[in-house]
Amino acid sequence: MIRSIRTTIFNSSCYKKAAEKTYKVQQKLFNVLPEKCFINKKFNDSFERIGKEISSAENRLILGITALMSQPFIDGHNKDVDEKTRKVSVARTVAKIIAGTATGYLIRKGCIKAVKNWSEIPKPGIKKIKTLFTPKGAKSVSTDAYEQYHNAMGTITALIAMMITNFAIDAPLTKFLTNRFIGAQGGENETSK
Repeated sequence: MIRSIRTTIFNSSCYKKAAEKTYKVQQKLFNVLPEKCFINKKFNDSFERIGKEISSAENRLILGITALMSQPFIDGHNKDVDEKTRKVSVARTVAKIIAGTATGYLIRKGCIKAVKNWSEIPKPGIKKIKTLFTPKGAKSVSTDAYEQYHNAMGTITALIAMMITNFAIDAPLTKFLTNRFIGAQGGENETSK
């Protein structure tokens, strides 16, 4: 039934005209944007260096700091809600950012370090755990590609770990911090209701 309704809508002349107009507007906006090619070698080298040196852990830290500087301000100036709700909203936002950034950074950094420690080139006398993440055919650990492999594989393992830690660490820590921040403002805790 839903499929037939959807087909009817998509085949209607009104929908087709609207889609065509929308596409034309999108294309005009896209055509206005200039194509820019950065040919400054120093600029390109800086981007390349930053891309190689900043892992997902540092990226998470940068995002968290940026969020901490902007989101509480937005919640604190929301005139659509009363003063008490604003204070609770700011406290909850700050708690979420701190908990998410701290656990996200630490787990990513830990997983990257674990992958680095457990991806040695197989040699006689090296424990099997030390080669757990070693890619097949790896010859040397000193290459840039191998370093980027550590960051990528560490990030993947961290994402898997964070499926659990979001519930096991982030949520309780957020609630704890929110209650602390609300208590510091002289308000009622979430658990005291």
